[in-house]
Amino acid sequence: MTPDERFAALNLELPPAPTPLGVYKPFLIDGNHCYVSGHGPLLSDKTLIKGRVGADMNMEEAKQAAQQVGLAILATLKQNLGSFNKIKKVIKVLGMVNCTSDFERHPFVINGCSELFAKVWGEDNGVGVRSAVGMGSLPDNIPVEIEALFELV
Repeated sequence: MTPDERFAALNLELPPAPTPLGVYKPFLIDGNHCYVSGHGPLLSDKTLIKGRVGADMNMEEAKQAAQQVGLAILATLKQNLGSFNKIKKVIKVLGMVNCTSDFERHPFVINGCSELFAKVWGEDNGVGVRSAVGMGSLPDNIPVEIEALFELV
């Protein structure tokens, strides 16, 4: 199956591709690499999932928010590339978790996005290197922000 076919089989809905809230590009191609700026958990109605992990939501809810961030990233890729088939592989994911100082399960949370990418591009091409870190706050009190780097076909 192609990445487009794998995504269709998941029966997940892409939110609208987010628009920048500052002075930056959400998507940039340089050579055979595609950089995607930090995305938040944008829902289909254009609202954001909000809250701090460990205070306002638990780690399972945060993992779902990270999957929603992955869907927002996919929406940006689809809008700019037209197809997930134009991505050869995931190179790097940086996941930031807005959490209380005692929260320690950042990798578990970011797995919500990483598992989605693995389903779209397969285990070999959908899993790249990754960092998952905790933050004292994130814009608009979102629980998760993720940026990614992809290699183009």
